[in-house]
Amino acid sequence: MPIYTAPTEDQLFVLDEVLRIGASEVPGYGDLDRDTLDAILGEAAKLAENVLAPLNPVGDEQGCTLENGVVRTPKGFKAAFDQVREGGWTALDCDPEYGGQGLPYVVATAVGEMFSSANMAFNMYQGLTHGAYNAIHAHGSDDQKAMYLPKMVSCEWGGTMNLTEPHCGTDLGLIRTKAVPAEDGSYKITGQKIWISAGEHDMVDNIIHLVLAKLPDAPDGVKGISLFIVPKFMVNEDGSLGDRNALSCGGLEKKMGIHGNATCVMNYDGATGFLVGEPHKGMRAMFTMMNEARLGVGLQGYAQGAVAYQNALAFAKDRVQGRAVTGAENPEGAADPIIVHPDVRRNLMDQKAFVEGARAFTLWGASLIDQAHRAQDTKAEGLISLLTPVIKGFLTDKGFETTVLAQQTLGGSGFTREWGLEQFVRDARITMIYEGTNGVQALDLVGRKLAQDGGKHVMGFFEMVKGFASENKGKDEAFDRDFLEPLKAASKDLQAAGMFFMQNGMKNPNEALAGSYDFMHLFGHVCLGLMWARMGLTAQEKLAAGEGDAAFYRTKLATGRYYMARQLPMTATHLARIQSGAETVMALEAEAF
Repeated sequence: MPIYTAPTEDQLFVLDEVLRIGASEVPGYGDLDRDTLDAILGEAAKLAENVLAPLNPVGDEQGCTLENGVVRTPKGFKAAFDQVREGGWTALDCDPEYGGQGLPYVVATAVGEMFSSANMAFNMYQGLTHGAYNAIHAHGSDDQKAMYLPKMVSCEWGGTMNLTEPHCGTDLGLIRTKAVPAEDGSYKITGQKIWISAGEHDMVDNIIHLVLAKLPDAPDGVKGISLFIVPKFMVNEDGSLGDRNALSCGGLEKKMGIHGNATCVMNYDGATGFLVGEPHKGMRAMFTMMNEARLGVGLQGYAQGAVAYQNALAFAKDRVQGRAVTGAENPEGAADPIIVHPDVRRNLMDQKAFVEGARAFTLWGASLIDQAHRAQDTKAEGLISLLTPVIKGFLTDKGFETTVLAQQTLGGSGFTREWGLEQFVRDARITMIYEGTNGVQALDLVGRKLAQDGGKHVMGFFEMVKGFASENKGKDEAFDRDFLEPLKAASKDLQAAGMFFMQNGMKNPNEALAGSYDFMHLFGHVCLGLMWARMGLTAQEKLAAGEGDAAFYRTKLATGRYYMARQLPMTATHLARIQSGAETVMALEAEAF
C-alpha cells in the first residue's frame, strides 16, 4: 500500500517564515502565529494520514455504483466524511454567520493539499460543496443564504456546479437547458448536464445543484445564461426537507481515474429552480465558483505529484540495484540502493524541486486571495486574476509529469497496482482537463489576462520581481549567482515573450495564440523561480542567524539551486518557440492532417 506523510514542516516554513503571514496586516492573519498554525496543520495531518490515505486505494478499486437512482460511494467513505464534517474541516474559511470558522483561505489551502494528496477523489465532495457555497454567498439573496448555506458549510448538504452538456463544454453559449418561469416566482429547469462531479451520492442529506440554463427570452451566447439553485430535495421554510425534486442521476461515467468520486449524468425534467442574482448574469456568478476551483485544481495537480514523490523516494532508498560508479556505498549488501545513481537523483530532484516550489506558489496565491477579499486590496485582486490560469495550467501539467517521473522511479513496479503509483498518475490526469482545459487556461492568460486593465497587472508582476532582485542584490555573492541572476534572466525571457505578442499579435492574433501554451509554462517557471529565490533567501538568513533546523535550510538551499540551474533555463526554450510565430503551427490545411 502506498504511504503518505503530511508536509507540515514545509508548509510551516512557507507560511510562517517565507510569507510571514502572522506579521501581515491582512485581517485574520495576526491570529496565525506559528503555534496556532502548527496545531491546525498537525490535526489535519492526522486525519489525512490515518483516515483518508488508507481509503484512497479502496475508492480506486471499488469506485461508485448506481443502484435504483442512488449512488453508493466506496466502503468507508461515508464514515470518513462524517469524521471530516464533525471535525469542522469543511467550515475552515467559511463565514461565521453561517456556521463557518472564519479562518483565512490560505489555511484552508494548506489543509486542502493534505486532503488532496491523501485522497483526491474523496476530497472533491467537500471541494465542490465549498465552491457552490462561495457562489451563493457572493451572489445569492439573503433568504437563499439563510436557507442553504448553514447546511452546506457543515456539509450536511452537498453542492455541485452544472455547466457541461453533451454538445458543449468550453463554449457554454451553446447550452440548451431551459428555465421556464412559474407563477410562484420559481423556474422549471429542463435539460441534461454531464460530467457532474459529486452529482449524486449517499454521504449527505441533500445536494444543492447550481445549474446554468437559459430563460425563454434569453439573448444568444453567454450573455443569455442564468444561474439557478436546484435542490435535490425541496427545502421547507423551517429548513426541513420536503419532496424529491424532478431531477435524477442518469448514469455514472467510467473514467481513467478518481474512481471514488461520482461523476454523473444529471437529468432535469421540469425540476424546480430558483434564480441566483440577475437574469442573464449567470456566468459572473459561476466564475466566482470557478476561479477558486481553478486554484484548487492547480493544488490537486501538485498534491498528486507530492504524494507520488514520497513513494518514489521511499522506493529509491530501499530498492537495491547495481553499484554506485564511484564505489560501493552499501558494501555489506549485494547491491546499492538505486538512489546512489545520478539519473535516479535527477529524477527525484526534478520531483522535489517542483513540488516544493509549487507548494509555495499556491500558498502565495491563496494569500493574495485573502489580501483581495479581506483587505479589499485591488492590486492583489488583479495579480491573482493574472496568476490563476498559470496556477491551474502550469501546476497541473507539471504535477502530472511529476507523477509519471515518480512512477518511472519504480520501474516495472510502478506499472503495477500493488505500489499505488499508477493510481496517482491516473488521478492527476483529470486536473489538466476539468475546470477549463489547460489550453483554454493558456488562451485566457494571453487573450484576456495580459491586457486586463491596460496590462498593469503583468507590469506590476515584473516590477515585483525587479524590486525583489534589486533589494537583495549584493547581500551574498553566492545568492546573487545561484538565485538572483537566473531569476532576472528568466524574467527577461517572459518580458520578451510579452513584447513579441504586443508587436505581432495585433496584426495577426494567431501569432499570440500559437505561443500561448508556451507562455503559460514560461510564466509558471518564472513564478516558481521567484518562489525559490524567496525561499532560498529565507533559508540563508536563518542559517546566518543560527536559527531553526540547519539541515532543513541547507536542504532547501540545495533544492532551490537545482531548480534555478536545471529547470528555470526552460524559459529560453519556451521563448524560442513563441518567437517562431504561428506560421509553422498553422501551415497545414485541416484536410492535410
